[in-house]
Amino acid sequence: MGLADLLAQNLGSKLEGNEFDTSKNDKKAKEKALEILPKNQHHLVFTFEKRKGKPVTLVGRFYLEESDKKEVLKLLKKKLACGGSIKEEWIELQGDVKEKVKLTLEKEGWKFKK
Repeated sequence: MGLADLLAQNLGSKLEGNEFDTSKNDKKAKEKALEILPKNQHHLVFTFEKRKGKPVTLVGRFYLEESDKKEVLKLLKKKLACGGSIKEEWIELQGDVKEKVKLTLEKEGWKFKK
């Protein structure tokens, strides 16, 4: 059976109408519903990495609105005098500041995984 025979039997793309759907369905990029939790229900964890020889502390899984995450980051950067950024649900801070972060956020009412 040749290509012409397959096309004659409509085994392939359907090209009727004026719209053609050429988008790919990316199975890995499934959007999950973002749960927004109050700060006393979060159980934050720490991760420590070295990137290009420099220490980076990750604090995370913040399930908050983007504006609330920015406020938490702003508070931490101000209190700890360090740089930082937000990557998805994680806040990345420059330096090994685990203990200082824990003290600062516990005063604000956050909980940590033990």
